Amino acid sequence: MAALGALVKKAWSVRRFVVLLCAPLALVPILLSLPPKEGRCLYVILLMALYWCTEALPLAVTALLPIVLFPFLGILPSNKVCPQYFLDTNFLFLSGLIMASAIEEWNLHRRIALRVLMLVGVQPARLILGMMLTTSFLSMWLSNTASTAMMLPIANAILKNRAVVKEKELSSDALSDLKKEEEYKTNIWKGFLISIPYAASIGGTATLTGTAPNLILLGQLKSYFPECDVVNFGSWFMFAFPLMLIFLLMGWLWISILYGGINLRGWKTKKSNLRVDAEARAKEVIKEDYQKLGPTKFAEQAIFFFFCMFAIMLFSRDPKFIPGWASLFAPGFISDAVTGITIVIILFFFPSQKPSFRWWFDLKAPNTETQPLLTWRKAQETVPWNIILLLGGGFAMAKGCEESGLSVWIGGRLHPLEGVPPPVAVILITVVIALFTEFASNTATIIIFLPVLAELAIRLKVNPLYLMIPGTIGCSYAFMLPVSTPPNSIAFSSGHLMVKDMARTGLLMNLMGVLLLSLAMNTWAKSIFQLGTFPAWANIHAENATSLVTAVENVTLSALNKI
Repeated sequence: MAALGALVKKAWSVRRFVVLLCAPLALVPILLSLPPKEGRCLYVILLMALYWCTEALPLAVTALLPIVLFPFLGILPSNKVCPQYFLDTNFLFLSGLIMASAIEEWNLHRRIALRVLMLVGVQPARLILGMMLTTSFLSMWLSNTASTAMMLPIANAILKNRAVVKEKELSSDALSDLKKEEEYKTNIWKGFLISIPYAASIGGTATLTGTAPNLILLGQLKSYFPECDVVNFGSWFMFAFPLMLIFLLMGWLWISILYGGINLRGWKTKKSNLRVDAEARAKEVIKEDYQKLGPTKFAEQAIFFFFCMFAIMLFSRDPKFIPGWASLFAPGFISDAVTGITIVIILFFFPSQKPSFRWWFDLKAPNTETQPLLTWRKAQETVPWNIILLLGGGFAMAKGCEESGLSVWIGGRLHPLEGVPPPVAVILITVVIALFTEFASNTATIIIFLPVLAELAIRLKVNPLYLMIPGTIGCSYAFMLPVSTPPNSIAFSSGHLMVKDMARTGLLMNLMGVLLLSLAMNTWAKSIFQLGTFPAWANIHAENATSLVTAVENVTLSALNKI
């Protein structure tokens, strides 16, 4: 096995080396077949897409390529590329990552999870629901990967204590019941394991900071349509949270029915003694784990308070349907990034132990330094900084597409889609992107597709958000393969799931996601984002694009006349 493993590693190293060397050469025809600036930009984007899909370089390293290639190829100067890596959108995401780091530091997420499981009960369907609700809630604020990694050990601890009975002590009838119970347990185990990563992916869509594609949408909107101000934390939450709840409920029903948590045929049948004992043990395990956490600490209470403040202030900054607190300041000065960073800065000096006012008047009291809720060293260790670079790479690509005219050129090649009704376009876009993201990073996928969707919307004369939002959320609907998302990979690595389990469960999940997203876009999203009209902020971009197309055509015609 060791020799086989070494051979696999060598083969992977050779493949990476081949991709790194051959990809730039294989894409050279792109430079020759398009207008100069557009061709160079498309060359960089395809090269990055290839590196992202094959992971020939680390994702964050590939995201740095625009800093080098855009200036060298004359696409964008350095002073326009580098600022894209530190937009206010990046700082909003950073504030969410730091808040998540503080929650993990004091184990607040584990206390919340165990408390929810104690409330929902220990019957399999209820436990699956509790797991999915807890995971999705945590994933709204923590990363999808962290939420999954935290919940899976809890699920394993519960399931390992089900039906532990020695076969020697049983009669033949009882032994038969035990075998049935073991089969039931295996199915339930699969249901647990598969529900957690799915809930993490669904939950991450509910907030702007929940997953990287949501923030990439916000950043690219600011780049393409600077006048667009309808998407912020509050408006996104009003749209995505109901969609998340409906999808979560539908997903829970499907998983519970498929894996035996809900038995439609025999729901009136009496439970076996083995199953009753197993549920009692599961309840005891959850209770013991919760008791091990001890009484709620002052630091946990403080983190919970600041977490609530973080969510409330982001939601109420500019909720659109009523004036937000940001209206007290000059327009444009306060953004979601300002709000998020304000709260997380407090975490670095607020004490983790209850302060004593007597200390100030006791001259003999020891002058010991109080530990804050979060230290910078802890933040450095736990915050995934590579995601910030990945976001920046996406914003740099979007800026390159816009400045080079590539997005306009792509839009000019979308004539066959102009006759497609917009509701059908939404379904097609979501299906294509959901399938694409099964094999590629969801962040890389949305970076590649959003410029195309923006231009397609202008061609169709519909609100760009009508196509860009489904494309963004569709990137999170990757349920069919272990390699689709890190949460899927973590659950699959437990060894209790097979690819066919994920494929048959994920196929219907993908279908439900596409249909529910289409329903949401054509109902409540229309009033939240004013999707019924072609907005003025998109019209300005369309006029600029038209003038750019005319200029490109004139250059091309003059070149042909010379020939």
